[in-house]
Amino acid sequence: MANRILIVDDAAFMRMMIRDILTKNGFEVVGEAQDGAQAIEKYKELSPDLITMDITMPEMDGITALKEIRKLDTNVKVIMCSAMGQQAMVIDAIQAGAKDFIVKPFQADRVIEAIKKTLS
Repeated sequence: MANRILIVDDAAFMRMMIRDILTKNGFEVVGEAQDGAQAIEKYKELSPDLITMDITMPEMDGITALKEIRKLDTNVKVIMCSAMGQQAMVIDAIQAGAKDFIVKPFQADRVIEAIKKTLS
């Protein structure tokens, strides 16, 4: 059975890019959210195997959403997505419970490697 993934990013173009990489590699994208608050609702509704989460978003950022989702499920698997030069935020995300991070612009092989490593 394909692993079920929730994509969270405020940019529709980025969600589309990740969805394309994932579906081409046999993963099932079960939902998308455009901010942290939506991510929490979608997580409750869909129970995905993994979440790709942008760090910088309006309404609620990815690190806050990660902390809130971890209150619901301490075993949640989240990979953070960040732009270059956000090292401090990446460290915050890992300390908050993220399993890995991928840097924009996305390289397909790095995305797949991070997801497979996190799911194994």
